[in-house]
Amino acid sequence: MAALARTVFQGLEAAGCRRGVASVPLVPMIIDGATVKSEGTKFFDVHDPATGELIARTPQSTQAELERAATSSAEAFRSWRKVPVSTRARVMHKYEASIRDSTEALAALLTREQGKTLADSRGDIFRGQEVVEHSTSIPSLLQGETLPGVANGVDTYSYRLPLGVVGGICPFNFPAMIPLWMYPMACTAGNTFLLKPSERVPQTAVMLAEMAMECGLPPGVLNVVHGGHETVNFLCDSEVIRAISFVGGNAAGAHIYERAARNGKRAQCNLGAKNHAVILPDADPKNVVNQLTGAGVGAAGQRCMALSVAVFVGRAKEWIPMIAAEAAKLKVGPGSDPSSDIGPVISKQAKDRIEALIQSGVDEGAELLLDGRSPTVPAEYQGGYYVGPTIFRKVKAGMQIYDTEIFGPVLCCVEVDSFEEAINFANANPYGNGTSVFTRSGAAARKYVDEIEAGQVGVNVPIPVPLPMFSFTGNKRSILGDLNFYGKAGLNFYTQLKTVTSAWRDDEYVEKLSTAGVGAQ
Repeated sequence: MAALARTVFQGLEAAGCRRGVASVPLVPMIIDGATVKSEGTKFFDVHDPATGELIARTPQSTQAELERAATSSAEAFRSWRKVPVSTRARVMHKYEASIRDSTEALAALLTREQGKTLADSRGDIFRGQEVVEHSTSIPSLLQGETLPGVANGVDTYSYRLPLGVVGGICPFNFPAMIPLWMYPMACTAGNTFLLKPSERVPQTAVMLAEMAMECGLPPGVLNVVHGGHETVNFLCDSEVIRAISFVGGNAAGAHIYERAARNGKRAQCNLGAKNHAVILPDADPKNVVNQLTGAGVGAAGQRCMALSVAVFVGRAKEWIPMIAAEAAKLKVGPGSDPSSDIGPVISKQAKDRIEALIQSGVDEGAELLLDGRSPTVPAEYQGGYYVGPTIFRKVKAGMQIYDTEIFGPVLCCVEVDSFEEAINFANANPYGNGTSVFTRSGAAARKYVDEIEAGQVGVNVPIPVPLPMFSFTGNKRSILGDLNFYGKAGLNFYTQLKTVTSAWRDDEYVEKLSTAGVGAQ
């Protein structure tokens, strides 16, 4: 286990006994290969969502610290870019194994600061680990193109080079996976990386960064800084940083994309979503009920690929009460309890917002089949931020629960008369992250894949997140930027093309070389 992990767990144990702010560990930065305590005077509280207990404090890195980190990244790039790509890939081979071996320690920390169940935390880590594994294939992906003889004696070839220093801004809902979407690909391609984890869940990212250094990532190649909008604006404005990766909400993403572009940077911003599943009456009812229950309310609904809207065609609507009945069986409780199916949401503010949206659904005429407000949890967890599975039917466009990304365990069920109506309904939504269709008909599935506008489509698959050899291809209002995360698109985002055209036409000189020394005794 990483040395930082031992420090973090010791701090968490102390925090469990003493609630005073002075006893709560301060989350360190990682700058130039060392853990650094911030001199900042502004802090963001990190609470255990299961109990509401204060477990750590995230500093707002000072301007001087941000500058120091950026300078360290820039200096490290000078040498890191020259390290053979196969050597860089070997670091990631070792890193992938380290993550696999440390999964349980990482999952325990992730659950403590984010709230999701241990099973979901393991999945969070594994999906990030898969991207690390894929990054080891970058030597093959970086191969360029050559065309000899484009003119007499002229050859042209192109290849990809790293950009330099790139930055990453991460959300709270996937503390391991999202950072691992970013810096393994970027660093293996030869860049250095300046990471800002979510100030609400920073400890998992810091632990992962120290593990990367223990596996051979040189000082400065991966630096970690903290904070809120001040740090975000620094990353967007710094002349050292060439590109920004962001995952999060639409307002923040639009700000980052515009500000980064104004400063001449590339930006890829994964934003909000309202993912629709279309259920045809020929689908397998048992499969539909099981899949929609998990995809709709699992992980407390805090994932951008959650199925938050289910569109039932014709008599398929008869299965809606079955989904509510199945969701009612799920146990709400602390993520550390292996018997919990759904953990808490991230904060009291998130809980209050979700519950207000549930009430708006009732007020606007949707039928509430299962109310997840005020679920029953053990007495010692009464201070946690719990919302149970919530199922609405007869939801219509224009209702707040439909128009808003709830980011909670709430499934909105819509009823339509025809397949065509269902496709048009889903396409009318401004978001385009993911979608699914449930059917036994190959022809119907093909029609849906062809006509639906969302960028990631599942056929009898509820959450169609692509594996890393592909790319995460949300579209419409779910992304700003034209290059997606990981896969070939992700590699292209973190690299730039250089094209060389060379001419060697001195035939007379070649002739001299070919006869040099002939006849010499």
